[in-house]
Amino acid sequence: MAVVCKELLSKRLEREQKAIPVRSLGTNILRDDIQILPLSYDSPVLPHFYYHPRMLAYEISPKHPLKPKRLRRAIELLTRLGVVTIDPGLASDADVLRVHSLEYLEAVKVLDPPRGPAEEEHGQGHAFLISDDILEMQAEYGFMAGDNPAFPNMYSASLAYLGGSVRAAEAVRDGAPLAFGIAGGLHHALRSKASGFCVFNDPAVACHVLREKFDRVAYVDIDVHHGDGVQWIFYVDPTVMTCSIHEEGKTLWPGTGWVEETGAEFSSVNVPMQARTTGDVWLDAFERGILPALERFQPQAIVLQMGTDTHFLDPLAHLNNSAQEWLQAVVRIRDLGIPLVALGGGGYNLTTVPRMWTAACLTLGNLEVPELVPADLAEAWEMPRFFDAELPGPRGSGREYAEGVLARLAALR
Repeated sequence: MAVVCKELLSKRLEREQKAIPVRSLGTNILRDDIQILPLSYDSPVLPHFYYHPRMLAYEISPKHPLKPKRLRRAIELLTRLGVVTIDPGLASDADVLRVHSLEYLEAVKVLDPPRGPAEEEHGQGHAFLISDDILEMQAEYGFMAGDNPAFPNMYSASLAYLGGSVRAAEAVRDGAPLAFGIAGGLHHALRSKASGFCVFNDPAVACHVLREKFDRVAYVDIDVHHGDGVQWIFYVDPTVMTCSIHEEGKTLWPGTGWVEETGAEFSSVNVPMQARTTGDVWLDAFERGILPALERFQPQAIVLQMGTDTHFLDPLAHLNNSAQEWLQAVVRIRDLGIPLVALGGGGYNLTTVPRMWTAACLTLGNLEVPELVPADLAEAWEMPRFFDAELPGPRGSGREYAEGVLARLAALR
């Protein structure tokens, strides 16, 4: 990195110390598969649900697929159903430094684009840097055009979503059986680099908070993309097991998450799925690949990342899951009866993310998922039902590949 960039960071440290179209449908849904347990909380409808509208400021650009509207719609739907949100406040720099380097944190602050004279006067923004130095710093810390450009309010918006995940983890650490931070789930950020739309790795921070109380913490990721950032942060730490079921790296970024990535003492578990795999095969692989690993590890707390982008309508990936089969994985984690932090994650179709997150949150709270979305929202969002009317097919797609993955997993144990 250029000397001037190093000097700027040093001074600051001193001052502050797919598109594969598979749309064949068949087989009607069976909603009876979603088991509803008696509600175990008195009030509110869902306990420890952390959200504030400031989290919507995390907007990389108007055309970027990670749209704040996904979160806004999910929250509107949940509040219609009686969920009361709690303002978590902003996370602190100390929270960030649980899993990120100090140099990276300071780079995020320096590279946060200026918003006006007031901010520049207080040291925010990089108007004083020469453009070549900006580009070098952006390249070193992952802020390049495309997935992860620097964007206005990047630092404060990232602290906002991180705050929800931190408070949820603290609630579980302090005795709550369940807490939510669905604005989070940004699982790709590395220790010193932004990646995959993610600036701060809030799932990793949540795991770190839980480790203050629990000897063994599991991270379970059902996003279509490999949970690489969390895996690499804890790769040599046998007290945190990272489990990820995702589309294989041959057809989807980030290209990692192979069975052979086993971590310290087999604390990294990966179940890659072939493109076009249907939900029946995906769920079977989750039950036979992830659940036995959790049984062996015996976690005392879990962080669940609930990316919805395995859905067959998602535009950025190539699996053919349904809302109800995806939800069954959430049910399986809930039924373990282990203290749980529930986070959001990926998902880029505005007709799937709100209903799937809402269904997952209600299910985790032992509440029944309605058949129909409220009429006005159903019409405005073109999203009449919570569950898919039909399941994508042909059923059993990806079975041979999945069996090979499960056999390789078994051979490693």
